[in-house]
Amino acid sequence: MWPDRRFLDIVKSEHPIVLAPMAGVMDAGLAIAVGQGGGVASLPCAMLSAEKAREQVKAVRQRVPGAPVNMNFFCHMAVDADPAREAGWRKRLASYYTEHGIDPAAPVNAANRAPFDAAMCAVVEELKPDIVSFHFGLPDQALLRRVKATGALVMSSATIVREAVWLEQSGADIIIAQGAEAGGHRGMFLTDSLAQQVGTLALVPQVVDAVKVPVIATGGIADGRGIAAAFALGASGVQIGTAYLRCPESTESGPARKALAEADDESTIITNVMTGRLARGIANRVMREVGPISPDAPAFPHAATALAPLKVAAEKQARVDFTNLWAGQAVRLARELPAAELTRKLAAEAQARLRQLAG
Repeated sequence: MWPDRRFLDIVKSEHPIVLAPMAGVMDAGLAIAVGQGGGVASLPCAMLSAEKAREQVKAVRQRVPGAPVNMNFFCHMAVDADPAREAGWRKRLASYYTEHGIDPAAPVNAANRAPFDAAMCAVVEELKPDIVSFHFGLPDQALLRRVKATGALVMSSATIVREAVWLEQSGADIIIAQGAEAGGHRGMFLTDSLAQQVGTLALVPQVVDAVKVPVIATGGIADGRGIAAAFALGASGVQIGTAYLRCPESTESGPARKALAEADDESTIITNVMTGRLARGIANRVMREVGPISPDAPAFPHAATALAPLKVAAEKQARVDFTNLWAGQAVRLARELPAAELTRKLAAEAQARLRQLAG
Protein backbone atom coordinates (compact mmCIF):
# COMPACT_ATOMS: atom_id res chain seq x y z
CA MET A 1 0.00 0.00 0.00
CA TRP A 2 2.97 2.39 0.08
CA PRO A 3 2.55 4.70 -2.95
CA ASP A 4 6.31 5.21 -3.34
CA ARG A 5 8.55 2.26 -2.44
CA ARG A 6 11.89 3.74 -3.47
CA PHE A 7 13.08 4.22 0.10
CA LEU A 8 11.97 0.73 1.14
CA ASP A 9 13.55 -0.84 -1.92
CA ILE A 10 17.01 0.57 -1.24
CA VAL A 11 16.96 0.46 2.57
CA LYS A 12 15.28 -2.96 2.90
CA SER A 13 13.36 -2.19 6.09
CA GLU A 14 9.90 -3.63 6.68
CA HIS A 15 8.32 -0.20 7.19
CA PRO A 16 9.34 3.19 5.73
CA ILE A 17 9.86 4.60 9.22
CA VAL A 18 13.24 5.92 10.39
CA LEU A 19 13.84 6.50 14.08
CA ALA A 20 15.17 10.03 14.40
CA PRO A 21 18.62 9.91 16.02
CA MET A 22 18.12 11.85 19.26
CA ALA A 23 21.36 12.45 21.14
CA GLY A 24 21.05 12.51 24.90
CA VAL A 25 17.64 10.86 25.20
CA MET A 26 18.24 7.45 23.65
CA ASP A 27 20.77 4.68 23.24
CA ALA A 28 20.85 1.31 21.54
CA GLY A 29 17.77 0.16 23.50
CA LEU A 30 15.38 2.41 21.60
CA ALA A 31 17.08 1.70 18.27
CA ILE A 32 16.75 -2.04 18.90
CA ALA A 33 13.05 -1.74 19.72
CA VAL A 34 12.30 0.28 16.58
CA GLY A 35 14.26 -2.24 14.53
CA GLN A 36 12.23 -5.06 16.10
CA GLY A 37 9.09 -3.20 15.02
CA GLY A 38 10.25 -3.10 11.40
CA GLY A 39 11.72 0.41 11.26
CA VAL A 40 15.22 1.75 10.65
CA ALA A 41 17.37 1.61 13.80
CA SER A 42 19.18 4.94 14.11
CA LEU A 43 22.00 5.73 16.50
CA PRO A 44 23.04 9.31 17.33
CA CYS A 45 26.84 9.17 17.28
CA ALA A 46 27.85 12.85 17.39
CA MET A 47 28.36 12.78 21.16
CA LEU A 48 29.79 9.25 21.37
CA SER A 49 33.36 8.05 21.51
CA ALA A 50 34.48 5.64 18.80
CA GLU A 51 34.38 2.83 21.36
CA LYS A 52 30.83 3.64 22.45
CA ALA A 53 29.60 3.96 18.86
CA ARG A 54 31.12 0.59 18.06
CA GLU A 55 29.48 -0.97 21.12
CA GLN A 56 26.03 0.39 20.27
CA VAL A 57 26.10 -0.70 16.63
CA LYS A 58 27.15 -4.19 17.67
CA ALA A 59 24.32 -4.32 20.23
CA VAL A 60 21.72 -3.46 17.59
CA ARG A 61 23.08 -6.03 15.16
CA GLN A 62 23.09 -8.75 17.80
CA ARG A 63 19.48 -8.11 18.81
CA VAL A 64 17.96 -7.33 15.40
CA PRO A 65 20.34 -8.71 12.77
CA GLY A 66 17.91 -7.97 9.93
CA ALA A 67 17.28 -4.32 10.73
CA PRO A 68 19.02 -1.58 8.75
CA VAL A 69 21.37 0.44 10.99
CA ASN A 70 21.77 4.19 10.58
CA MET A 71 24.76 5.92 12.17
CA ASN A 72 24.14 9.65 12.49
CA PHE A 73 26.74 12.42 12.76
CA PHE A 74 26.94 16.20 12.87
CA CYS A 75 29.05 17.87 10.19
CA HIS A 76 28.99 21.50 11.29
CA MET A 77 32.02 23.73 10.94
CA ALA A 78 33.77 23.51 14.31
CA VAL A 79 34.27 26.86 16.05
CA ASP A 80 36.75 27.35 18.89
CA ALA A 81 35.42 28.60 22.19
CA ASP A 82 35.58 32.38 22.55
CA PRO A 83 36.71 33.15 26.13
CA ALA A 84 35.30 36.68 26.09
CA ARG A 85 31.93 35.52 24.82
CA GLU A 86 31.90 32.59 27.25
CA ALA A 87 32.55 35.04 30.10
CA GLY A 88 29.71 37.25 28.92
CA TRP A 89 27.41 34.25 28.75
CA ARG A 90 28.27 33.21 32.30
CA LYS A 91 27.59 36.79 33.40
CA ARG A 92 24.18 36.61 31.69
CA LEU A 93 23.48 33.41 33.65
CA ALA A 94 24.99 34.69 36.92
CA SER A 95 21.70 34.98 38.79
CA TYR A 96 21.03 31.29 38.20
CA TYR A 97 24.48 30.37 39.50
CA THR A 98 23.82 32.41 42.63
CA GLU A 99 20.41 30.83 43.10
CA HIS A 100 21.89 27.35 42.99
CA GLY A 101 25.00 28.17 45.02
CA ILE A 102 27.37 27.44 42.14
CA ASP A 103 30.65 29.26 41.56
CA PRO A 104 30.45 30.66 37.99
CA ALA A 105 34.27 30.60 37.81
CA ALA A 106 34.52 26.88 38.54
CA PRO A 107 35.92 24.85 35.60
CA VAL A 108 33.36 22.96 33.51
CA ASN A 109 33.89 20.31 30.85
CA ALA A 110 33.38 21.71 27.37
CA ALA A 111 30.28 20.66 25.45
CA ASN A 112 30.99 17.57 23.35
CA ARG A 113 29.38 17.77 19.94
CA ALA A 114 32.20 17.13 17.52
CA PRO A 115 31.77 17.17 13.74
CA PHE A 116 32.37 14.02 11.71
CA ASP A 117 36.09 13.49 11.21
CA ALA A 118 38.62 10.96 9.94
CA ALA A 119 38.60 9.01 13.21
CA MET A 120 34.84 8.45 13.12
CA CYS A 121 35.04 7.76 9.40
CA ALA A 122 37.41 4.90 10.22
CA VAL A 123 34.76 3.52 12.60
CA VAL A 124 32.20 3.69 9.78
CA GLU A 125 34.62 1.86 7.50
CA GLU A 126 35.03 -0.82 10.15
CA LEU A 127 31.35 -1.27 10.98
CA LYS A 128 29.85 -0.72 7.52
CA PRO A 129 26.38 0.48 8.60
CA ASP A 130 23.54 0.36 6.10
CA ILE A 131 23.03 4.13 6.30
CA VAL A 132 25.18 7.03 7.41
CA SER A 133 23.18 10.20 7.99
CA PHE A 134 24.38 13.73 8.59
CA HIS A 135 22.97 16.90 10.10
CA PHE A 136 24.09 20.39 9.00
CA GLY A 137 25.03 19.37 5.45
CA LEU A 138 27.67 16.81 4.47
CA PRO A 139 31.32 16.26 5.40
CA ASP A 140 34.07 17.17 2.95
CA GLN A 141 34.22 15.15 -0.24
CA ALA A 142 37.25 13.10 0.81
CA LEU A 143 35.43 11.79 3.88
CA LEU A 144 32.18 11.37 1.95
CA ARG A 145 33.92 9.23 -0.67
CA ARG A 146 35.27 6.99 2.09
CA VAL A 147 31.78 6.62 3.58
CA LYS A 148 30.21 5.77 0.22
CA ALA A 149 33.00 3.28 -0.51
CA THR A 150 31.73 1.17 2.41
CA GLY A 151 28.45 0.66 0.55
CA ALA A 152 26.48 2.78 3.01
CA LEU A 153 23.63 4.94 1.79
CA VAL A 154 24.18 8.62 2.62
CA MET A 155 21.29 10.63 4.01
CA SER A 156 21.13 14.25 5.15
CA SER A 157 18.62 16.92 6.18
CA ALA A 158 17.40 19.87 4.14
CA THR A 159 15.30 22.68 5.59
CA ILE A 160 14.83 24.54 2.29
CA VAL A 161 14.75 23.41 -1.34
CA ARG A 162 18.15 24.95 -2.07
CA GLU A 163 19.74 22.72 0.58
CA ALA A 164 18.04 19.64 -0.89
CA VAL A 165 19.39 20.38 -4.36
CA TRP A 166 22.88 20.94 -2.93
CA LEU A 167 22.73 17.64 -1.04
CA GLU A 168 21.74 15.69 -4.16
CA GLN A 169 24.46 17.35 -6.22
CA SER A 170 27.01 16.64 -3.48
CA GLY A 171 26.28 12.91 -3.27
CA ALA A 172 23.36 12.29 -0.89
CA ASP A 173 21.37 9.16 -1.75
CA ILE A 174 18.34 10.11 0.36
CA ILE A 175 17.17 13.54 1.50
CA ILE A 176 15.33 14.25 4.74
CA ALA A 177 12.95 17.18 4.24
CA GLN A 178 12.94 18.71 7.73
CA GLY A 179 9.91 20.91 8.23
CA ALA A 180 9.93 23.77 10.73
CA GLU A 181 7.68 21.70 13.04
CA ALA A 182 10.49 19.22 13.76
CA GLY A 183 12.00 18.86 17.21
CA GLY A 184 15.72 19.15 17.88
CA HIS A 185 18.33 21.09 15.96
CA ARG A 186 17.39 22.65 12.67
CA GLY A 187 19.51 21.08 9.93
CA MET A 188 20.14 24.50 8.34
CA PHE A 189 23.46 24.89 6.53
CA LEU A 190 22.91 27.16 3.50
CA THR A 191 20.75 29.64 5.40
CA ASP A 192 20.63 31.16 8.85
CA SER A 193 17.20 32.72 8.42
CA LEU A 194 14.77 31.29 10.96
CA ALA A 195 12.01 33.54 9.59
CA GLN A 196 12.18 31.75 6.22
CA GLN A 197 12.12 28.17 7.52
CA VAL A 198 9.45 26.14 5.74
CA GLY A 199 6.75 23.90 7.23
CA THR A 200 6.60 20.21 6.33
CA LEU A 201 3.39 20.50 4.28
CA ALA A 202 4.97 23.09 1.97
CA LEU A 203 8.54 21.78 2.03
CA VAL A 204 8.08 18.11 1.14
CA PRO A 205 6.38 18.45 -2.28
CA GLN A 206 8.78 21.19 -3.34
CA VAL A 207 11.80 19.05 -2.43
CA VAL A 208 10.24 16.03 -4.17
CA ASP A 209 9.85 18.14 -7.32
CA ALA A 210 13.41 19.48 -7.11
CA VAL A 211 15.40 16.25 -6.69
CA LYS A 212 15.46 12.74 -8.15
CA VAL A 213 16.56 10.83 -5.03
CA PRO A 214 14.04 9.48 -2.49
CA VAL A 215 12.76 12.02 0.02
CA ILE A 216 11.71 11.24 3.56
CA ALA A 217 9.63 13.71 5.53
CA THR A 218 10.14 14.80 9.10
CA GLY A 219 8.53 17.40 11.31
CA GLY A 220 5.08 17.22 12.91
CA ILE A 221 4.63 13.53 12.02
CA ALA A 222 3.63 11.45 15.04
CA ASP A 223 0.78 9.20 13.93
CA GLY A 224 -0.57 7.35 10.92
CA ARG A 225 -2.37 10.42 9.60
CA GLY A 226 0.92 12.32 9.41
CA ILE A 227 2.67 9.43 7.65
CA ALA A 228 -0.15 9.11 5.10
CA ALA A 229 -0.01 12.86 4.49
CA ALA A 230 3.74 12.67 3.87
CA PHE A 231 3.21 9.97 1.25
CA ALA A 232 0.40 11.98 -0.33
CA LEU A 233 2.91 14.83 -0.69
CA GLY A 234 5.37 12.58 -2.53
CA ALA A 235 7.63 11.31 0.25
CA SER A 236 8.75 7.69 0.22
CA GLY A 237 9.41 7.48 3.97
CA VAL A 238 9.26 9.39 7.23
CA GLN A 239 11.64 10.11 10.07
CA ILE A 240 9.99 10.22 13.49
CA GLY A 241 11.49 11.29 16.80
CA THR A 242 9.08 13.03 19.16
CA ALA A 243 6.53 10.19 18.98
CA TYR A 244 9.13 7.85 20.51
CA LEU A 245 10.16 10.04 23.45
CA ARG A 246 7.52 8.64 25.80
CA CYS A 247 8.34 5.02 24.96
CA PRO A 248 9.82 3.08 27.90
CA GLU A 249 13.00 2.46 25.90
CA SER A 250 13.88 6.17 25.66
CA THR A 251 16.28 7.43 28.32
CA GLU A 252 14.25 10.53 29.18
CA SER A 253 14.25 11.32 32.90
CA GLY A 254 11.11 11.29 35.02
CA PRO A 255 10.75 15.09 35.09
CA ALA A 256 11.30 15.26 31.33
CA ARG A 257 8.65 12.59 30.76
CA LYS A 258 6.25 14.63 32.88
CA ALA A 259 6.93 17.71 30.76
CA LEU A 260 6.36 15.71 27.58
CA ALA A 261 3.10 14.27 28.90
CA GLU A 262 1.82 17.75 29.79
CA ALA A 263 2.91 19.46 26.56
CA ASP A 264 0.54 20.58 23.84
CA ASP A 265 0.74 22.22 20.42
CA GLU A 266 1.82 25.56 21.93
CA SER A 267 4.53 24.17 24.21
CA THR A 268 7.52 24.08 21.86
CA ILE A 269 9.62 26.98 20.64
CA ILE A 270 12.76 27.42 18.56
CA THR A 271 15.72 28.65 20.59
CA ASN A 272 19.47 29.11 20.39
CA VAL A 273 19.93 29.40 24.16
CA MET A 274 20.57 25.75 24.95
CA THR A 275 23.44 25.02 22.53
CA GLY A 276 24.08 28.14 20.45
CA ARG A 277 22.30 26.69 17.43
CA LEU A 278 18.63 26.91 16.51
CA ALA A 279 16.61 23.98 17.82
CA ARG A 280 12.98 23.29 18.76
CA GLY A 281 12.04 22.05 22.20
CA ILE A 282 9.55 22.40 25.03
CA ALA A 283 10.03 25.83 26.58
CA ASN A 284 11.86 25.62 29.90
CA ARG A 285 12.75 28.38 32.35
CA VAL A 286 16.03 29.52 30.77
CA MET A 287 14.56 29.48 27.26
CA ARG A 288 11.70 31.73 28.39
CA GLU A 289 13.73 34.10 30.58
CA VAL A 290 16.94 34.46 28.56
CA GLY A 291 15.64 33.79 25.05
CA PRO A 292 14.21 32.15 23.19
CA ILE A 293 16.76 33.75 20.84
CA SER A 294 19.67 35.43 22.62
CA PRO A 295 22.55 37.30 20.95
CA ASP A 296 24.61 36.48 24.06
CA ALA A 297 24.61 32.72 23.45
CA PRO A 298 28.06 31.51 22.29
CA ALA A 299 28.37 29.63 19.02
CA PHE A 300 27.36 25.97 18.82
CA PRO A 301 27.97 23.94 20.88
CA HIS A 302 29.63 26.25 23.42
CA ALA A 303 26.43 27.77 24.84
CA ALA A 304 25.78 24.41 26.50
CA THR A 305 29.00 24.53 28.52
CA ALA A 306 27.90 27.19 31.02
CA LEU A 307 24.45 25.61 31.32
CA ALA A 308 25.81 22.19 32.28
CA PRO A 309 26.24 22.77 36.05
CA LEU A 310 22.87 24.52 36.22
CA LYS A 311 21.24 21.54 34.49
CA VAL A 312 22.76 19.12 37.01
CA ALA A 313 21.70 21.25 39.99
CA ALA A 314 18.11 21.69 38.80
CA GLU A 315 17.69 18.02 37.87
CA LYS A 316 18.70 17.06 41.42
CA GLN A 317 15.56 18.95 42.45
CA ALA A 318 13.50 17.16 39.76
CA ARG A 319 13.31 20.34 37.66
CA VAL A 320 14.02 20.78 33.97
CA ASP A 321 14.77 24.53 34.06
CA PHE A 322 18.05 24.07 32.16
CA THR A 323 17.45 20.72 30.43
CA ASN A 324 17.16 20.27 26.66
CA LEU A 325 13.60 19.05 26.06
CA TRP A 326 13.85 18.73 22.31
CA ALA A 327 10.44 17.93 20.82
CA GLY A 328 8.39 18.81 17.77
CA GLN A 329 5.03 20.50 17.47
CA ALA A 330 3.19 17.16 17.36
CA VAL A 331 4.38 16.34 20.91
CA ARG A 332 0.79 15.98 22.15
CA LEU A 333 0.29 13.03 19.78
CA ALA A 334 3.06 10.97 21.43
CA ARG A 335 1.92 7.78 23.15
CA GLU A 336 3.28 5.70 26.00
CA LEU A 337 3.81 2.45 24.14
CA PRO A 338 6.77 0.11 23.71
CA ALA A 339 8.69 1.34 20.68
CA ALA A 340 8.33 -1.89 18.66
CA GLU A 341 4.57 -1.84 19.17
CA LEU A 342 4.41 1.86 18.33
CA THR A 343 6.35 1.34 15.10
CA ARG A 344 3.99 -1.41 13.96
CA LYS A 345 0.97 0.68 14.98
CA LEU A 346 2.22 3.73 13.09
CA ALA A 347 2.68 1.68 9.92
CA ALA A 348 -0.74 0.01 10.28
CA GLU A 349 -2.48 3.35 10.91
CA ALA A 350 -0.81 4.91 7.89
CA GLN A 351 -1.72 2.04 5.60
CA ALA A 352 -5.33 2.12 6.80
CA ARG A 353 -5.51 5.86 6.10
CA LEU A 354 -3.93 5.42 2.65
CA ARG A 355 -6.46 2.70 1.79
CA GLN A 356 -9.22 5.04 2.92
CA LEU A 357 -7.87 7.84 0.76
CA ALA A 358 -7.55 5.48 -2.21
CA GLY A 359 -11.24 4.89 -1.88
